[in-house]
Amino acid sequence: MQTDFIDLLKQSVSSIVLEGETQHLLEKNQALNSFYPILLSILNSRPELIDNLLRQLNPRVGDVFGSNLSLKQQFLDLVSGTAPQTEIENTLNRSIAPSLNFLENQAGSSDPVAIQHLLQNNLDSIQAALPQWATALLAALGVNNAAGQTVHQAPEVIVTEPVEERRSWLLPILALIILIGLLAFLFRACSDRNQAPATTQTQVAANQAAMLQVSTGSDGNLVTCQILLNNPSYMEILQNEVKQIFNHPTGCGAENFANYHSEFIDQDVIPSVLKMLKGVPNVNLNWVGNQLSIQAANPADAERLASQIRPLAKNMTVVTQQPAETTVTDVNQAVTSSISNAEQALAAINPDNIQALDIATALNMQIINFDSASTEIPAANKSILDQTAVLMQRAPQVQLTVKGHTDAVGDANANKTLSQQRAQAVVDYLVSRGVNPGQLQAIGFGSEQPIAANATPEGQFKNRRIEFEVLNVDTGTVRSVEDAGVVEQKAPQS
Repeated sequence: MQTDFIDLLKQSVSSIVLEGETQHLLEKNQALNSFYPILLSILNSRPELIDNLLRQLNPRVGDVFGSNLSLKQQFLDLVSGTAPQTEIENTLNRSIAPSLNFLENQAGSSDPVAIQHLLQNNLDSIQAALPQWATALLAALGVNNAAGQTVHQAPEVIVTEPVEERRSWLLPILALIILIGLLAFLFRACSDRNQAPATTQTQVAANQAAMLQVSTGSDGNLVTCQILLNNPSYMEILQNEVKQIFNHPTGCGAENFANYHSEFIDQDVIPSVLKMLKGVPNVNLNWVGNQLSIQAANPADAERLASQIRPLAKNMTVVTQQPAETTVTDVNQAVTSSISNAEQALAAINPDNIQALDIATALNMQIINFDSASTEIPAANKSILDQTAVLMQRAPQVQLTVKGHTDAVGDANANKTLSQQRAQAVVDYLVSRGVNPGQLQAIGFGSEQPIAANATPEGQFKNRRIEFEVLNVDTGTVRSVEDAGVVEQKAPQS
């Protein structure tokens, strides 16, 4: 199966940029993942920028955003998270040159036309990887993300030098004609430039309902939260409410753009609704426009919450929803794609220079989809573990921790036992393939560390997972690689 274009870019560039990094690895990896499709969208719209960046020894984010300093700052505000913006910007700066090298290699040329053709061929992948908020940002930059902007250049004017036989009185006339033509061209260019912001403003002002999404885990505490709103003052108030009610230091992911409404319908009752939500396990709440939908792993919880909320949110339509089914086909496709990506990543590791982080990165690309209540490793995943065993036998400095997780359906103690057994099954298989048992450890967490809402089958599927964490005993650095990126852990105490 062919690797997705953006995924291939991440594999080629992120490892270079993050090599040797130890601080804020998660935030830096997330920022890179957001930056790649935005960078490629801008380059596709402005191929002249490709040549400009290629000529620079150290291209920077400011070069990509040009004179739009406020948009650059807005972008950094969105992607920096809790990390210092200067560190995030330096990381993104370092990613531009290797990204351009990747494009050159893929296009087989440094010609901007060839690179733009490559970007056009992979436009679907680029658009699919764009963060939800990126459309407004690109529109503000004058980039038509939906169709891929074609830059129209003025036709080249070729002025033939007059031959000596031309009469001298023709020269002033020709000069006057050329001057008039240049003035007309400059006037038209200025007019187009002045009109561009008006078009952008129309795009940004397109109304979208404000949105609040909140989900809880098996203990009823906050797992995910997102706010989309064009009102920084109320956004800060709502953030503080979320932090206080759920005793959560981070609160919600928040995006503030002009294409969202500036207030929620019945927004005064949102804090009261959040207090009702706290403590109710595995619930997903979406507040969009005048619609408030509630999903829960236990349908009775959803109905009870809806009946409590309706008298408060009188202008909202409060509904309960049955979670959409995750089909066998969806699961099989996700598993197959993940295994293919893991195989390619393992094959790319140099057996003479094995990095602990590379092994964990590849292993975490795969989905090990155990059958219900089973600890039998699926046959499809064994080829990945076989390749891993070969590499680990050549890298005795690498220690691997296998971490088992389950969804929140069923008894919590039984789930924790099952997760330990599944992690141990992976360890036992690697040992059977020749890995030193001293390099391996199994830990079961049950449903204690969800990465998605347990209120939906899709979220439950994501939570039933095996993760891998590596320790390089030569350096004492412990790192895990999760869907969100690379996470550095505390080194073990001696």
